[in-house]
Amino acid sequence: MSRTIIVSNRLPTKVQRTDDDLAFTPSEGGLATGLGSIYRAEGNVWIGWPGLVADDETERRQITTKLQADSMQPVFLTDDEIKGFYEGFSNETLWPTFHYFSQYAVYNEQHWETYVAVNQKYCDAVLETAGDDDTIWVHDYQLLLLPQMLRKARPHSTIGFFLHIPFPSYELLRALPWRTQLLEGMLGADLIGFHTFGYMRHFLSSVSQLLGYPSQNGRLELKNRTVLIDAFPMGIDYERYANAAASEAAQEHEQNYLAALPNARIILSIDRLDYTKGIAQRLRAFELLLQRYPEWQGRATLIMLVVPSRDQVAQYQELKEEIDELVGRINADYRTITWNPIHYFYRSLPLEELTALYRMAEVALVTPIRDGMNLVSKEFIASKADRSGVLILSERAGAARELSDALLINPSDMNQLAEAMHEALEMPEEEQKVRLHNMQALVQHYNVYHWTELFMNRLAYTKIKQMTLATEMLDEAENAALRQHYTAASQRLLLLDYDGTLAPFHPNPQKAAPSPEILDILTALSADPHNRVVIISGRDRQTLQKWLGHLPVDFIAEHGVWLRAAGQDWTLFQPMRNDWMKEIRPTLELYVSRTAGSFIEDKDFSLVWHYRRADAELAAVRVRELISHLNFLTSNSDLQVLEGNKVIEIKAAGLNKGTAAARWVATYEPDFILAIGDDRTDEDTFGAMPKDAYTIKVGRNSRSLARFHVPSTVEVQELLQGLAEAKVPQ
Repeated sequence: MSRTIIVSNRLPTKVQRTDDDLAFTPSEGGLATGLGSIYRAEGNVWIGWPGLVADDETERRQITTKLQADSMQPVFLTDDEIKGFYEGFSNETLWPTFHYFSQYAVYNEQHWETYVAVNQKYCDAVLETAGDDDTIWVHDYQLLLLPQMLRKARPHSTIGFFLHIPFPSYELLRALPWRTQLLEGMLGADLIGFHTFGYMRHFLSSVSQLLGYPSQNGRLELKNRTVLIDAFPMGIDYERYANAAASEAAQEHEQNYLAALPNARIILSIDRLDYTKGIAQRLRAFELLLQRYPEWQGRATLIMLVVPSRDQVAQYQELKEEIDELVGRINADYRTITWNPIHYFYRSLPLEELTALYRMAEVALVTPIRDGMNLVSKEFIASKADRSGVLILSERAGAARELSDALLINPSDMNQLAEAMHEALEMPEEEQKVRLHNMQALVQHYNVYHWTELFMNRLAYTKIKQMTLATEMLDEAENAALRQHYTAASQRLLLLDYDGTLAPFHPNPQKAAPSPEILDILTALSADPHNRVVIISGRDRQTLQKWLGHLPVDFIAEHGVWLRAAGQDWTLFQPMRNDWMKEIRPTLELYVSRTAGSFIEDKDFSLVWHYRRADAELAAVRVRELISHLNFLTSNSDLQVLEGNKVIEIKAAGLNKGTAAARWVATYEPDFILAIGDDRTDEDTFGAMPKDAYTIKVGRNSRSLARFHVPSTVEVQELLQGLAEAKVPQ
């Protein structure tokens, strides 16, 4: 029976040494909560670091035995590995880069080597536990290389990956010396999840620019498989926070707090100590509020809870000192005998005390400079029940994409943040409740369990989709069956692509004329009264007419723009316009000037940029740039950008080989169909064919909508030669 293997840097249980023995403390994080129902199911397991360095073998066995009883498998790390892998590369290189603080990023080759080695250690641990049929779900930035390591060892495994922090823009990612290795590592997964569409878009752009893989609708076309990229906004355990906030313990804490702060208008700030959270900025904005609106002096109180984190790192020590100084100065400048503007706590709190703060706060300040999701905003909403309250939320937090009823602000704009606090404190209670109710309905529905289920269902769907694109080699047995069906049929339709199918590619496309052997085969096939032979190509109609027009074959030219039945005139599939070409052509000319060996082909209703003769490395860069440029130019238009084999074509949207081929199928109603093609444009043909049609992809890549594949044009010629010589039973 297949199982689910969850892999993350840390286990959902932390192991600590005490004076007497080892203590095992469950994590209360959102991830542990959401995945609890999965990893504790029969046979499933969670793999990760237990939270301490254990060099003693006896102690390791004790930890392993205890954790295995709770469906966990530890990965033991040394001090050097923690310093290089976690404290070093993960948190001194990836964390600042992915959060747009590249000025803090450290590029240390030793840290990178340790990062690779530790990812391999996690890989070995997974391989010891997981079988070929198991589903593996890898989490977060510490394990970016793991999916590809697992893919190499288990090519057919189902692997998912989720990134819990932002994914940066291409311009930031490209600064990393190991950028391509990191992207390739992530692409080992079948499904890659992000919190928002923006992060997903940055990832796709980076993959396109750095690796050259094309994408469409969130699907990345790799050399041998398709990877799906999607957004899955993470939720919280709504009921847990709602119930904790309604508990007697929380209400008692709230009464004690309120007794200590009589008549205070409470603004709440809760964050882990981190330069990405914007803590110092909100302190300055609170000071500006008091300056600009003196009526809040003596009334508005900021409760600031900062949870200790990485306080041994220089940047965090400096941030802690800055926060301490700001709090001290603001309190010194504004405090009175009966009022302290800021109550500052540097520690973590139990759940009941935390939800008590959420309950009593009138305003919650959640203003990170950059954040993957930020669950504090959702915890505040879940804890408010039917009360009033206002959420001030940074537009740069992932949660801002969902919580549109919050007051969204730019966390770098002190004026806007101060004004938002003033607006929140003066907002009518009825409006507060309407906004909160809307956000509560969303947070309650899209909770952490929904997030988990959605990701796992999407991962299963992705794997099924991959399997449907896996083609079989057209072996001798299938070839014999194809020939048998061919000879038995009375009305046959043969849809044959030209370049890369009938004829091999040539550096100069105008010199790829058909060989005498191909002409003889097409002549023989088209001479059979039971056959309808259709040359279906992206080439212009003039070239096809010149090379093959003397044969009694039909044509679909320029990807379905022009049609011609044997012996008849050329006709347009539908009315077309080409006035757009004068606006797009200068862009193509720019890329021709920048890419030696490339050139433009003008067709009646499309433009084609050829780069087969260009330097391969230079072309790989230019192609990604040009596609990005063209997609921008053609957005909100009726044009589409097609990427073929060493060509990029711009043409009318909605018109392709498939729509034209479908017309032939509907017109002639054949009882045998053979469709052969080699590139992405031929996938439209394959997709338009009935299930019983013989669809064949040419090339070593066996991933296609086609039923079968053959290695090259040589096998295509042999197949067609065999059909031309086949004798119909009398």
